[in-house]
Amino acid sequence: MTPDALFATLDATWPAAGLTRQGPWTIREGRGGGQRVSAATADGPWQPGDIATAEAAMVALGQRPLFMLRTGDEALDAALEGRGYRINDPVTAYAAPVATLAADAPPHMSAFPHWPPLGIVRDLWAEAGIGPARVAVMDRVTGPKCAILGRQNDRASGACFVALHGQDAMLHALEVTPALRRMGSAAAMVRRAACWAGEQGATRLSLVVTSANLPARALYASLGLQGVGQYHYRTT
Repeated sequence: MTPDALFATLDATWPAAGLTRQGPWTIREGRGGGQRVSAATADGPWQPGDIATAEAAMVALGQRPLFMLRTGDEALDAALEGRGYRINDPVTAYAAPVATLAADAPPHMSAFPHWPPLGIVRDLWAEAGIGPARVAVMDRVTGPKCAILGRQNDRASGACFVALHGQDAMLHALEVTPALRRMGSAAAMVRRAACWAGEQGATRLSLVVTSANLPARALYASLGLQGVGQYHYRTT
């Protein structure tokens, strides 16, 4: 998966409330939806003096200055460090063919797709800190999308969100309730997401996870997902 494909899929399946260009910058209006939809990115040649333009645009939206740094942004990364910006939440991206993940489909009742999200799914997300502002991000997706409810031991165990951008699907907001972790629910939801994505015409499933989340990364690797990129944020 190329970096361009990864970030295009990320923007399409977890969209900001608004996008504007300010000189070389893409400015995202997040409306409380998290870092991914609030971070500015450099999408053209920039000069050190241009950083203030991005900062002012984010402050005008009521947002704290926040930049996403991708491969190729090393000079910007260094410039922001020199201005006192600190690294926040390094992220690793994973991807795999849908056919690989869907080959071992889980029992239907262990993870089933639906839209709009059931009340229990909203409750599970809320318990994990994924509140209305982030559900609003999901609502903004215009392409095929679904929520997946996981079940374990006859109980609702977790939830995730999946959406398509062309033939790429991306999984977001995967959460398993603490009491039911390490019982296979997360794996079942990832595999069900791949099954659903394949039915919609997708050929690849991707996701992003904070690099410090070693248990999740081990799970994704065990399912056949491979690292395809990294990025991080810098904020004041």
